[in-house]
Amino acid sequence: MAKDRKLSSDERILWGRVARSTRPMPGKTDELTALDAFLLEAEAAAEQEKAEKQKTASPQLQQPAPQMPAKQPSGVHHPLERPVKRKIAKGKLALEARIDLHGMVQSEAHSFLLDFLIRAHERGMRHVLVITGKGSSMGSEGALKRAVPLWFSKPEFRFLISSYESAAQHHGGEGALYIRLSRRSGETS
Repeated sequence: MAKDRKLSSDERILWGRVARSTRPMPGKTDELTALDAFLLEAEAAAEQEKAEKQKTASPQLQQPAPQMPAKQPSGVHHPLERPVKRKIAKGKLALEARIDLHGMVQSEAHSFLLDFLIRAHERGMRHVLVITGKGSSMGSEGALKRAVPLWFSKPEFRFLISSYESAAQHHGGEGALYIRLSRRSGETS
């Protein structure tokens, strides 16, 4: 590949996403700011293009769809029901996947966890284990142990998660969480 070749807009967007998942080197934060500005411009251009396409669509398609009450996530996650937690702890209800976030910094763990939960949700999984660690090895309070439950209230996580609770001792105890993923739209129990 040529050294001076300019990136296409798709390549630049992809690079921006990768760059956001890392910690910038000292003195390189200006480049990251420029990437953020480019990504905002790209999103605005895409939205404007989408709006123009909707304007030019045929009049039959412009009729408003019947109003369906959209189910919005409440943002409040409830703990797992006691029988469900007991079944998971005893192995009667399988944990379909697990992720271990030990040794990761918060920004790295955030992107790994979000990617893991999105993929598990897309596959229709219901119960997964997230290992944060207790964080007591170096006298700290456990940054991931505190941060992960806070992330679950953010919009990018909220629609993925139905409930969560600390895991049983043999699954990691206070350093792990049982996560019940929400059902995909159109999926019934």
